[in-house]
Amino acid sequence: MPPMNDDLEGTRIVVKLDDLLHARRMTLTELAERVGLTLANLSILKTGKAKAIRFSTLAAICRELDCQPGDLLTYRGDDN
Repeated sequence: MPPMNDDLEGTRIVVKLDDLLHARRMTLTELAERVGLTLANLSILKTGKAKAIRFSTLAAICRELDCQPGDLLTYRGDDN
């Protein structure tokens, strides 16, 4: 398998933060305050434009949304 372009590979990770926030009736602003992130940085993650996420950030989001990392992030393969 040939190496993947980092830009292409990054687009294969789908962030479902909006769905989780809606299900918990929580705003992005409220989550940002609870996890100690700026609204701008959390918005970058929500829109799928983030290139990386720290485990500590992922853990804090999962703690506040009472979810697992797999509930927040999924991988979209070539056929999806």
